[in-house]
Amino acid sequence: MNVLVTGGAGYIGSILVPLLLERGHHVRVLDSLLHGGQSMLGFWSHPEFEFLKGDVRDSATRVAAIDGMEAVVHLAAIVGDPACARDPETAAAVNREASLALIEACQAAGLHRFIFASTCSNYGRMEDPTSYVDETSTLSPVSLYAETKVAVEQFLLDMQGASLVPTVVRFATVYGVSPRMRFDLTVNEFALELATAKKLDVFGEQFWRPYVHVRDTARAVAMVLDAPDAKVNGEVFNVGDSAENYQKKQLVDLIMPLVPDATVEYVSRNEDPRDYRVAFEKIQQQLGFDVSRTVPDGIQEVIDLVREELISDYSDPRFRN
Repeated sequence: MNVLVTGGAGYIGSILVPLLLERGHHVRVLDSLLHGGQSMLGFWSHPEFEFLKGDVRDSATRVAAIDGMEAVVHLAAIVGDPACARDPETAAAVNREASLALIEACQAAGLHRFIFASTCSNYGRMEDPTSYVDETSTLSPVSLYAETKVAVEQFLLDMQGASLVPTVVRFATVYGVSPRMRFDLTVNEFALELATAKKLDVFGEQFWRPYVHVRDTARAVAMVLDAPDAKVNGEVFNVGDSAENYQKKQLVDLIMPLVPDATVEYVSRNEDPRDYRVAFEKIQQQLGFDVSRTVPDGIQEVIDLVREELISDYSDPRFRN
């Protein structure tokens, strides 16, 4: 297919694009290069790759981006609770308004497929902390980031029956090494801090989150794209593995044997409303998706990255959202 990937220079996009090219798709990336474009150097010269620099909020850019495309993978967003809280106006404009406008433009242009990157943060806080939430569970967004994602999900799924085939993928908290590296994600951040500063303050160590490797998020999107319409039309898939739900303290316990000279201080925090364990059986059963990497694999990746000194300045802002 001719596939548009918005945000294709980002943390997930820079892994997804070469995977789609590998699978024979023609890929166009739309990205504003907010965090730079070096992540695309590895596939820049691929004959089936093209790049359009622009902002998804601009209507003319949206029209140009979808011209000649058959499918859209919409990753572009102000990602994460802190980034959205820092500039709520921009976050709402990019994550909600621009996303809705892009969906409408795709529908008007007769595009076939639309995959929307959402988040398990939409589940908010579990009513029963001993249970698991799944795709049928009530959404309880407790942040602007999650609120924008829920709004777009609802709009997109309400379009069922239209020519556009919509699919929502709700990613667990992502980790692992990517060409556009991020050290502000929990697993990556904990491993980096304990390996470099040798000290980590952990807030709310009891809260649960699901985790998934960045390469597995890309694999899941590619599987959705390659699946028959009937299997993915109007569907929501949690992306991860039920065995990969962890409390923050459990993450620390996995890292500490690799950095035995590091110290950890736990700071009690009860006000963080996000606390959820997520089930991922649906994507496994319907699409045959299994994760290829686990949290311990991701921790080892980051530790190795530090020890081999691949990056000279871990504090560089471009490694954080």
